[in-house]
Amino acid sequence: MTNNQLHSYDVSNVSVCTKREEISRTEYTVSQISNVIKGTLEQKLYNVYVKGEISDYKIAQSGHVYFSLKDSNAILKGACWRQVAAQLDISWKQGLEVVCYGNISTYTEYSSYQLIVKHIEVSGVGALLLMLEKLRKALAAEGLFDEKRKKRIPGLPIVIGIVTSPTGAVIRDMLHRITERCPVHVIVWEVLVQGKEAPGEIEKAIRGFNTLPDNIPRPDVLIVARGGGSIEDLGAFNEERVVRAVADSTIPIISGIGHETDTTLIDHAADVRAPTPTAAAEIAVPVLHELRRRIEELYERLRLSLPNTISAIELRLEKASSALLNVEVVFRTATNKLAELSLKNRMITEQYLRLHETKLSNYYRLLNSADYRTVLSRGFALLKGTEPYAKPIRSIQQLGVGQSLVIELADGISVVTVISSVPKDKR
Repeated sequence: MTNNQLHSYDVSNVSVCTKREEISRTEYTVSQISNVIKGTLEQKLYNVYVKGEISDYKIAQSGHVYFSLKDSNAILKGACWRQVAAQLDISWKQGLEVVCYGNISTYTEYSSYQLIVKHIEVSGVGALLLMLEKLRKALAAEGLFDEKRKKRIPGLPIVIGIVTSPTGAVIRDMLHRITERCPVHVIVWEVLVQGKEAPGEIEKAIRGFNTLPDNIPRPDVLIVARGGGSIEDLGAFNEERVVRAVADSTIPIISGIGHETDTTLIDHAADVRAPTPTAAAEIAVPVLHELRRRIEELYERLRLSLPNTISAIELRLEKASSALLNVEVVFRTATNKLAELSLKNRMITEQYLRLHETKLSNYYRLLNSADYRTVLSRGFALLKGTEPYAKPIRSIQQLGVGQSLVIELADGISVVTVISSVPKDKR
């Protein structure tokens, strides 16, 4: 045996168990321990408020809503039953910050727990966004955001009015960009763009520009501007009084609030929304050297096209003159044709009248020959009763002894009395 195989042990403090110790224990089934956990959670976490952002929400066909609440460190499953969800005044949105009220319970089959929601309130930025959305819908329903209300921005303004803070990079950048592109007269109405007093000052500035006295140049376009910030920082531009002032303005307004991703309510009411204050300045004025170049191009095109235009006009005048000579010939030919037609029409009319005059004369003679008075002139007589409108007597059967009759002859009438009447077959 080598030294490497030798080991030294101190066994002075080692106790040796010579008999197996009996350990007392309680055994649970999986279901039992799950129910214990469920009962403990539901008892300890009953009627709790949990704040977080909505994530991965799903509205089932049954009407139940399943979702997750999360913060920067954890995620909690949640369920909102149909009866509760139907009474909530919220729009389910990804990332919406809410406070949920309810109970913590477990789903024992899968050893998971969740929050059973009884009520949800939007909180923080989410509550502000919800309020702004309601105001936006109300103002839109009034027609304040209709496209037909939008006014055209002038192509080359003489005076520009700017409503913004007098300090900071916004006004400096805007004035620099306007001077760089096309120097014009700029009037700045200094206002607070954040804080409690800001909405009143902004409204006053917008309405003030629209009612300037005659001795101050009236702007051709207004720019309402401010730099970027949180939704709370931009709150003044979401105030109803400011939105209504923008909508009421008779001067076209460009809104340049915050960064491109920022949207405020006055953006909807303004005639044009610019993504940034600097972009608003670019929209308000053209680039002067580009404008001059465009004018030069148009002048050159006009100079080159003018001779051709004059030649085309002269050609049209020559054609018009020729057409006037042709009109005289056409008029004379038409006049002669009209005279011929008039003569022919008169001859046809006279022939038609003579023909019908002959026919009318023949009809007149025929009518006279059928007149009973013509028959009376030949020695005949008309016998009829004495009553008004009596019909002629055509048979001896119509006569009675003592009957009065009227005899009409060619030269008069006579009233006679029947003494006797003898039928022809009894004579």
